[in-house]
Amino acid sequence: MSATAEAYLNTRVSAMAARLLDPAGMSELCQLDLPALAERFDLEPLLEEPLAPRLKGRAVEQTLLQLLLADLAVLLRPLDANGRALLLAWVRKYALFNLKTLIRGKLYGLDQAEIRQQLFDLPAQVRLPHQELYRAENVLELLRVLEAGPFRLIARQARESYEQRRDPFVLEAAVDQRYYAELARQAKQFQGADAQAVQRLVGALLDRMNLLWLLRFRFSFRFSPSEAFYQLVPSNRTLHRERLLALADIDGFEELLEALPEPLKSRLAGANNMIDVQRRAGALLLEECRRTLATGRSGVARALAYLILREHDTRLLYALIQGRLLRLPQETLDIAMGLVEPNCPLGLPAAA
Repeated sequence: MSATAEAYLNTRVSAMAARLLDPAGMSELCQLDLPALAERFDLEPLLEEPLAPRLKGRAVEQTLLQLLLADLAVLLRPLDANGRALLLAWVRKYALFNLKTLIRGKLYGLDQAEIRQQLFDLPAQVRLPHQELYRAENVLELLRVLEAGPFRLIARQARESYEQRRDPFVLEAAVDQRYYAELARQAKQFQGADAQAVQRLVGALLDRMNLLWLLRFRFSFRFSPSEAFYQLVPSNRTLHRERLLALADIDGFEELLEALPEPLKSRLAGANNMIDVQRRAGALLLEECRRTLATGRSGVARALAYLILREHDTRLLYALIQGRLLRLPQETLDIAMGLVEPNCPLGLPAAA
C-alpha cells in the first residue's frame, strides 16, 4: 500500500474510532428507554412495526450489521490485495453463521421461509449461494454444492468431518476451525511494517479462541487430548503449537488455567466457569484492539482492530435493545452491557 493510501486509511480509522463506545457511553445508553434508543440510532421505523419482539429484534440485528458492513466497505477502498483479503476473511464469519443456520435448517427440517428470516444479508464478496443451498436435500448435498465455489476448503473439511462422525457439533467445529485457519493464513501474507502488527492482533484473536475451545472440548464435551488439540488453530503468539499440546494433556479445569502463560494466567486466576473465562479472555482481546488502535502505525492492523471493537459495540447495543423489547430487569441489562460483574452481588461496579 502506498504512503498516501496508508495515511488516508489511518485518518479514516481515527475518525471512525471516535464513534466507539467507552464505559461512560455504555452506562449512558443503558439508562435510555426503547424510544430514546430508537431515536438515537435511527431505528424508529423498525421498532414501530407491528411485529413480535423476536422479529423486531432480528430486524434491529440486521440493521446494526449493515452499519458494520458500511464501515467495512469504506475501509476496504484504500487497501491493497493483502489488506482486502484479511478484512474480508474476518467478516466472512457472518457467511458462516448463515451456513450454520442452513445446516441446522436441513437437520431439523425447517421450511425455507423460517430459514430465510434467520439469515444475514451480506455483500457479494462474502455471500453464500443461498438459492442453490435451499434446493439441497440434505446436509451433505449442501456442503457439496459449496465445494464448487470460494468456500470449498471450509465445505470440504466440514463434509469430511460430518461423514466421519454424524455429529452436528463436530460439523460446526470443523467450519469454525477452517475459518480461523484461513484468518491465520491471511495474516502470514504480510511483509514489512504491517506484518508484526497484523500477526500480533490476529494472534490475540486466536489465543482467545483456542483457550475457549480447549476448555469446552476437554471439559464440556470430554474430548481426549488428541481430539481436542486436532480442533485448534495454534497462534504465533501465546498459545502456540507446543504450548497447546501441553495444555491439552491437563485433566482439570482449574489446573489448566493455572498452567496458562502470562498474561492469561493472571487475568483468569479465580475463574471457575466458562462464562467467566469467556468474559475475561474477551476483555483481553478488546484491550489489545484498543492498544493497536491508539498506538499502532499499521493502517490495516488498526482497521481490523476498529472492526472488532465496532462489532463488540453493535453486539452490546443489540443486547440492550433486545432486553428492552423483552422488558428484562435493569440489573440484567447492566450485566449484559458489562457494567456489573455477572458473578457478584448486583450493583457492584465491574472491574476495569
